[in-house]
Amino acid sequence: MLINPKVFILSAVLLVACGGETETVDTPTVEQAPAVAPAQVVDVIPDIENCDPEEGIEFLCGVVNGEDILRLGDSDWLLVSGMDGSLTGADIRGKIHLVNAMDKNAEILFPGTNPGFQHDTELYGDCPGPINIESFSAHGLALHPSDKGPDIYRLYMTSHGEREAIEVFEVEAFVKPTITWTGCIPMPASSWTNSVAILSDGGFVATQFFNPADHTIDNVLAGEVTGHIFEWHPGEEVRVIPGTELSGGNGIVVSEDERWIYAASFGTGELVRFDRNSTPIAREEIPLGILGDNIRWSPRGTLLSAGNNTGSFCGQPPCETGWGIVEINPDDLVATRIVSVGGDSAMHDASTALLVNDEIWVGTYSGDRLAIIQP
Repeated sequence: MLINPKVFILSAVLLVACGGETETVDTPTVEQAPAVAPAQVVDVIPDIENCDPEEGIEFLCGVVNGEDILRLGDSDWLLVSGMDGSLTGADIRGKIHLVNAMDKNAEILFPGTNPGFQHDTELYGDCPGPINIESFSAHGLALHPSDKGPDIYRLYMTSHGEREAIEVFEVEAFVKPTITWTGCIPMPASSWTNSVAILSDGGFVATQFFNPADHTIDNVLAGEVTGHIFEWHPGEEVRVIPGTELSGGNGIVVSEDERWIYAASFGTGELVRFDRNSTPIAREEIPLGILGDNIRWSPRGTLLSAGNNTGSFCGQPPCETGWGIVEINPDDLVATRIVSVGGDSAMHDASTALLVNDEIWVGTYSGDRLAIIQP
């Protein structure tokens, strides 16, 4: 295994503003999920027999299919999604993990032993009812400070399972974080929404990986157009942004003033930057050298993306093909690989990289651990 965790420091936080026309997407009617018994024990962090560190990598084991990672403000608390076993055939249910980055421990935050539900019907009136905790897959995550006060956040989660939706939670992080489901935005059944970024008005932009009725992973890996970017604002319909076609649309973030959208095109191994101030929307693509998955802002004002090595996806995870992390300057779109990990690592299918203090935390959509790298 080869690891090259050199630090590539780039400056720049781009500031931007919105624009662009959209087209309406019909959203199917979704039946209300059944209520859940509040005392039900849903899951626990499993014990992993082999959790030994590797050259340059420490592991936090027991976090299964931790596909995306976000930090609650500047605290030590991390939220980590947990995909179900639909990609690997394993009998694993969806969940959201709570990780302490300082103590290096993890637990199940949602559903947990006593999941909370408080449907905000004013904001999410089209949502048919609470998420079914027995049938969902926690995929991409997005956080935004709530207008209710400090240390309160709105969490959006792309979710599959009983319904295709953006599920919405409220996270309170006064001492130890708590979470309450508050609503959802139903998505087209054809969307298989991958990642989401929250806009300042409570809306979002989100990527479509593919349409499961029309595409397979082979279509994505062939570089074919399989999706686009959705946009939604409170009180409106979910829409497609014209000109945002992608091959396996994956990670997505927006600049601070929301002018620029940065999205990963998994199938072509590219990062695509869209200018929302341009009509029609303008786009630029750069190769990443990896199958870029999630995209995250770093405290340095750069973007980080993690993913399997280009041209090495095995089709049936876990893929023992090696992975890397790329850092991108959002100004000039120069991408530099800062980490390379070989196929002999105990962790495969890297899906996200988040810089937390002096460590890079790495998630996977197919595995039983998170990786922690000190550059």
